[in-house]
Amino acid sequence: MDTNILIEQAENIQTELAGIRRTLHQHPEVGFDLPETVALVEKKLAEYGYQPKRMGKAGIVALAGDPDKGRTILLRADMDALPIEEEADVEYKSLVKGKMHGCGHDMHTAMLLGAAKLIKEHEDELEGCIKLEFQPAEEIFQGSPDMLSSGLLEDPKVDAAVMIHVTAGMPMPEGKFLISGGGVTSTSCEQYHITVKGKGGHGSVPHESIDPITAAAHIHIALAEINSREIDPNSFGVFTTGCFKAGSASNIIPDTAEMWGTIRTTDPDNKVGELIKKRISEISESVARAYRCEAEAEFYDYCPCMFVDTALAADVLKYVGELPNERAVDLSVVSGGKAGGGSEDFAFVSHRVPTVSMFLTAGSSLNGYCYSQHNPKVRFDDSVLHIGSAAFVHIALRWLEEHK
Repeated sequence: MDTNILIEQAENIQTELAGIRRTLHQHPEVGFDLPETVALVEKKLAEYGYQPKRMGKAGIVALAGDPDKGRTILLRADMDALPIEEEADVEYKSLVKGKMHGCGHDMHTAMLLGAAKLIKEHEDELEGCIKLEFQPAEEIFQGSPDMLSSGLLEDPKVDAAVMIHVTAGMPMPEGKFLISGGGVTSTSCEQYHITVKGKGGHGSVPHESIDPITAAAHIHIALAEINSREIDPNSFGVFTTGCFKAGSASNIIPDTAEMWGTIRTTDPDNKVGELIKKRISEISESVARAYRCEAEAEFYDYCPCMFVDTALAADVLKYVGELPNERAVDLSVVSGGKAGGGSEDFAFVSHRVPTVSMFLTAGSSLNGYCYSQHNPKVRFDDSVLHIGSAAFVHIALRWLEEHK
């Protein structure tokens, strides 16, 4: 395919893509509860000539091409928003209180819909099959496992997978692709919840109570020793208690105190994560006993680290580099870099089939986009949507062409 023609076709649908993105942005939905988002995606796919199929609790898949004529490549976009109040000063601000697209999933959905439209225009050129995946519940690490258990990688069997994630707030021009050369590119993540049980009472007679706040505070401090004294300095393992709750009045000692947090590592076998979990449980229970309390630690919503396939990364790096760079948007490519501290539930797919997770800069701090993902003030520049769509299409067509 002539890449100049592809970019021109993508530019021609930029206004449509921005409209889709802004509609999604104004109507954010979270987790698996995505009725309006799913309806919009299904409507657009049908308009473009697809037969979208529901998968799992709220996922959508659609096929282009013929799996009997070659291999199958999966292109993925996540659809869910975050449960935070938007503070960004944009004309298309969220209309839903307490919810916003603060991670760019509205951008991802619009880009993949754009790719879907372009793919239909070139479907006769496909030497195989493209499977489009629109995934829910990425932010809670449940959407990918749900779709995998529903047959995402089967019928037809998926041979390779690619995702693009937008990023903002970096001192880099808009439209730059960041592609790892392979290996672990983002951390695993697991949630923990520690409950400390004491005996409540009146604040004027603390000796008649057993204060769980004191025990929980000492547990919080003691857990820091895991990082400083028990993890190999050459390993990466970090955990953060981000929520600490106890009591409801200034003069009452509560019955319980609770802590919630996350554990992250870059260990594909999760041995570091298992060590951290073991020690969180042991320290919590032992410190609580020292203060006459009981403690229990629970762990849930595990997501593995993202693993990028080296050979596929080399292919994608080459394909993206073939796109013309004389356009207004910078299409240059940066490869390499160390693993990021964020987590991504497409990692579940990366442990099953060769996968590439790449980033597209969509809001430079050089141009006033000073906030990054998950910040209530984050803004993404949707002028790069057509670039993401074109990259999706070119990567898929070229990979199928070279891997018959």
